[in-house]
Order: sequence, then C-alpha cells, then structure tokens
Amino acid sequence: MTLRFGHNFPLSLMSLLLVLWIFQGCGNRSVEGVTDQFNVKDFQPVTNWNTRDPFYLDFTDAKDQGFILPTVRQMKDGYFRMEFSIKNKGNSPRKFYYKIFYQNESYKFPERDPLDSTKQHPNAWENFYGSWEDVAVTFAETDLVPADNDFHKVTNHFRIVGNPRYEQRYCAEGRNDRWKRNPRVGEYSFLLIVTAPENILENRIPDYIQNISLNPDTFFVNPYFYFLYGQGKSLKNTEIQLSNSRLKVIANHDPGAGIYINPNNFNKEITDKFATPLCGQDSALYRTSCFEQFVHYIDPSTKMQNIPVIEDVLKDDYSKMDYNWNKRFYRKEELISITATTAPRPCETVISDPVNHKITIFNPKSEFGKWQKQNVGVITRHGLTYGKWTVKCKLTELLNRNNLWNGLTNAIWLITMSQSEWNFRRDCSNGGYMANYYGGQQDQRIKNVGYSEIDFEILKTVPYCPNWILPPAYNHGIDDRSNVENWNVPLPEEVLENDANIIVACTNWDMACWQPKDFHDGCWPVQFDGRTYWAHRWDKNYRALTQKTPEPDDELFGSSYYYFQIDWQPDRIIWRIGPSKEKLRVVGYMDERVTSIPNNQMLLIVTQEFHNTKWWIGSMYVQDNIPFPENNILGEIYELTVE
Repeated sequence: MTLRFGHNFPLSLMSLLLVLWIFQGCGNRSVEGVTDQFNVKDFQPVTNWNTRDPFYLDFTDAKDQGFILPTVRQMKDGYFRMEFSIKNKGNSPRKFYYKIFYQNESYKFPERDPLDSTKQHPNAWENFYGSWEDVAVTFAETDLVPADNDFHKVTNHFRIVGNPRYEQRYCAEGRNDRWKRNPRVGEYSFLLIVTAPENILENRIPDYIQNISLNPDTFFVNPYFYFLYGQGKSLKNTEIQLSNSRLKVIANHDPGAGIYINPNNFNKEITDKFATPLCGQDSALYRTSCFEQFVHYIDPSTKMQNIPVIEDVLKDDYSKMDYNWNKRFYRKEELISITATTAPRPCETVISDPVNHKITIFNPKSEFGKWQKQNVGVITRHGLTYGKWTVKCKLTELLNRNNLWNGLTNAIWLITMSQSEWNFRRDCSNGGYMANYYGGQQDQRIKNVGYSEIDFEILKTVPYCPNWILPPAYNHGIDDRSNVENWNVPLPEEVLENDANIIVACTNWDMACWQPKDFHDGCWPVQFDGRTYWAHRWDKNYRALTQKTPEPDDELFGSSYYYFQIDWQPDRIIWRIGPSKEKLRVVGYMDERVTSIPNNQMLLIVTQEFHNTKWWIGSMYVQDNIPFPENNILGEIYELTVE
C-alpha cells in the first residue's frame, strides 16, 4: 500500500521533491555565504582561464625556477585572477580579510584521520597546497566596503608555484629552490576564506594557518583540514567556500624539443665537437628541452664472458640451435671479457626530431675488435611527485621468429631526482631503510633515504611466482659434437609454454622498509580489482618487490607503438599497458600494505639496455651467449604525459 498526500502524490515522489529542495538550498548556500556581519557570493577562483580546459605546464626555464602556473607565456601578466563579491551588513563602512588556498586533489592524503575524524591525517601535511606566493602575506585586506546593502566585487591574483610553504629543506643559501618541490599534476581545488577583522587582529586564526610556512609542532597543519573539519570550521563571522571549479594540470614532455647533455656526463669540449642543433649544452636547450641523454652506471662486477659472435639476432635465421652451439663450443680463451658499455660520445645514439615530435634511440652495432653491447636511453629533466606517467613508444622487438632473445631489456622507469637530504622519503619507522642501493646484507639501516625507483623492465626470463622453483630444472646436456641431441637440448615444457612471451616485470624499490603490515619475502598474493598479482622479494633485506606478467612480444613491440603507464599515487602504484590510452590493462599492482610507496621527487627514463642475466635468476638465455649486435637496434619515443 502506498501512502499518498494531497493531489494523490505518492510518498516516494514527495520524498524526491523534498531531497531536491534540500539540495537546492545547499546549492544556494554555496553560492551566497551568510554571516552576521557580511555575505559572500560569486567566488570564482580563476576568471582568466576556462577551467574545463586542461592546463599544460610550461617547461621553459622550469629547470631553475620550477614549474609556475601560469607563466607570462601563458597569461599576459603571469597570474590567475580570482574574484568574489561581499556585502557589508553593518551600519558603517569597514574592511574584511580574505585568503585563497589551493590544493592538489588528485594526489593527496585525506585531510582527516580515518581512525579519528577530529584529527588531521598523519600524512595530510604532505599534500601539495599553497596560497599567496609570498608566505609572509597572510590574509589580504579588502578596500572599505560600504554599508549600502549591495555586493561589491573583490579581485586579486595568485599563481601556483613550487615549495609554496617555503620549507627550509628545499632552500639553499637563502634561496627558495622551488624546483625541488614542483607543483603536482592533476586537479587543483580552491578554498576561499573571508573573515571579520577581529578574527585576524585578535589572533583567533593561528599564525601557522595565516602563514603556511610555520608549523606548531613537527608537522604542518593543512589549512583544508583546519577550515573544513578542524577548529576553523566553527570560527564566528567567517565564510568558508570550496569552489566547484577545478584546474586540471598536465605535463606534456615534447620529445622534439631537443636533448640536453649534462656536463656531469660529458665535458663541454667533447660535447661541442659532437653537438647537433637539437642536442648539446647550449643555453637554449638548457632552457627548453625536456630530456637529457641518459648515461648508465655500469657495475664493474657484472662482467660477461661473451661469445665472439656478431649477428643480427632479430633476423629470422638465428635459431635456438645456433644459440646452443655457440654457447657450448667456444673455448674459454676465445670469449670476450666485457661489461655493457655506455656512449663514449654524446648525441650519437639519441636523436630528437622536432618535425615528428619524437626521440630515436639506438644501440649501436658492434665490430670485430671493437666489441660492444652499449646501453642507450634518455631521462627527463624536471622532477615530479606522483602522477600517471604514460609513455607512447615503439621500442625494439626482443624476440625473433624463433623466439630467440636479442639480449636487450626495454625499460621505462622512474628514478629519484636526487639522493640529497632535501629529496629524502618519509621516515621508515619499523627498522628503517637499507642505506644504500648497492649495499649488501650487512648494510646499515637508517630512518630515511633519498633513493627511490619504480620500474617497467621487459625482457626474456621466467616468472617466479606463484609456483616456480628457481632455477627451473634445465637439462644442460653434454658437449658432444658428434650427436646433436646431446648438445641441442630443448627447453623444459613449462618454459616453452611462454616461448613467444616476454616478461613484463613491475618493480618498486622500497629499500626493504619493514613498515607495511603485509611486508613479506618470497611470493605473496596482492589482490586488486578481482585479480591476484604475485609479488616476489628474495629475502627481508632485499630492496625491491617485483611482479611479473608474461605478455606477447609481437603485441608490445611488433606493432606500430604501444602505451606503458606507471600510475604512482600516494598509497599505491599501478602498472598498465595497452594498444591505446583508452585501452590500458593492469599488469602490476602494489599498495602501502605490502611496500613503502615513495613520496619524493623523481624523473623518468626510457632505455634499451643489455642486462647481465645474473640479475634474473633462472633465465633460459644468458647474456654472455647472446651475439653482439650486427646492426643498430632502434627504439622510438613519441609521447610522455604526466597527468
């Protein structure tokens, strides 16, 4: 039976109308805020930009000054314009005080502690928020507002800059190095606070809220928490308005804008000798380029004893039988003792194309007597924290028609911008981090480190989980040239099941911080979106956690291009791949339950590198037994966006 009111309206419809009436009332409240002394309406945080359009970071001069939103190249005066209207309800003209705050909403911790909503979340102070560029300017003062029962417009300007709290850890020699804490990508919200003079003059708003560079204790107090959920929420004669307008910020790294050569890698004399118009150390490239040539550190302990063979493995005629013969029947004294190499000269293996907006990298061919397996790549130049880092590229195929590996690892990875104290990660309170990337089992543990790394490493190896025994049970045969079956031994069936696949390895270098509640070594299942991702760590002091997914080489690297995305959030990391940005699938997932998520500033690297397979225990092919490249091996990078 349905209860009915006048005009035969069902109760359900009456309820709906009541909800709509309440919603409209709330909506009007957000448009016009009412206090005893004044009314506020029409808050528009950005009047000189259509906030429905994405806002792209300007890379020009950002290397030294950090990203500025907006720059003078984007807005005539280099500022966002804000406005609101206020009505004085008193009997005489008076001034009021106001302040605008902004906060990145895409990559933040919630303002409230989930265990006690009256307290600030322990990490909410890490959120990227700011106000006026000069932190010494606290609440701005309006002009005299007449008591004429009319609204009067208030205008001001602001911009979003790096290190907006003027934290001393990011300063040097009295200078605010804003690039050390760049603005984050994603959506920004805007919070307007308008208050009566007595709240400012009588210090009813704490100085650490008025001046966000101050803090009452160890950590800063987030003004969004203070005004929306904390003591500021009930402050008398104060209007708090959170705008519905948001600004979406994207970093679009242009591969065609040139490649800068870092003087730490190549001196000016050699760089000038091999420089090109779009690769070098000149001031124009320093100001505008998004990428540098990346030069690997080569661990001298990873020396290979390589077969003295030069072949184009990716050609179809190089077979598993060729591999098995070459790995067996060269004498020890014939092998080439070598490590992977890096570029001896700049600009030769990395090329920026401004017409097609791409970067080409290539591993150069080898010659008899000039043996080389050279690692190549590029690295971004501007640090960011968090974001969806999406690369569109066509890196080299890794397998030929016979599913024989060419020895290369295609890697797309984030790495710490600096290991200096200003770029330290948050403290690890349970045991600390292992102090050094290359430290051994006896390395000391310390409460914080600057090292961080998040990887895609894609190569030919085996999965470790959930049920692999390492190394796999390979039949190595015997060195009997007279009987092909004795030395040309097939791979095990469980390995051949993935013969046409390469492994997409997703890794977070957490430096073995034991703080996560589900920190484990060995194999451990991680659930996400109805799927299980098996995470592997060799032992409790091993500095990285890895998940591996077999994927077809022909799809990832045989097509015209493919997308790779590292979605780095404050509490989780998601690795995705796919044929388009709209068709990405998850291949790896970790969160703060199982690993320590970095919160420092990082750069992105794209490389094609000859890994020593000692790093990949159980691999079916060994780098030492892969021929030197007969031809240049190309890879191309078409897009890098962070959003």
